[in-house]
Amino acid sequence: MSFLRPFQRTALCMLYSAAVWAAMVSTSSALEAPTGQVVLTVSGDIGTTNQGEQAVFDHAMFSELGIHTTVTATPWHDETMTFSGPLARSVLEAVDAQGDSVIAIALNDYEAEISVADFYEHDVILATHANGEPMSVREHGPVFVIYPFDSDADLHKETIYSRSVWQVNRLLVP
Repeated sequence: MSFLRPFQRTALCMLYSAAVWAAMVSTSSALEAPTGQVVLTVSGDIGTTNQGEQAVFDHAMFSELGIHTTVTATPWHDETMTFSGPLARSVLEAVDAQGDSVIAIALNDYEAEISVADFYEHDVILATHANGEPMSVREHGPVFVIYPFDSDADLHKETIYSRSVWQVNRLLVP
């Protein structure tokens, strides 16, 4: 390196330092691999993955994102329900999602496109539990997109109901 001029050495050192810093930042923001059964796979325009080109989550990983609870009536239940799971926006932030929308895909391949803005305007959760119990496929699990319906009268419309997909196992960020 002695053949380089002082400004070249400085520039090279700065470039090296920036590369080391970038590697440390990207490593610290990486998702760990799930240790339990995968309940949700996120793919598409995302910047953070843990399994090839996608990010997969188990219940423990959802817990690490923070569990949010919503008590609300829904069109699909006879009584007010207590749903819990991570905020949808927290999941998108964890994978560094870049799109303006998300496609929620159910086990039966039903799809609904949801504006990412919904996740920031409302505390939409990716519910994995209902009334304190894990949601089985029979009970709308593994993941149910739940809006806080009782918090805003504007959420009581068919367009929002159609975005409340149950039996979700995949999110695609187009």
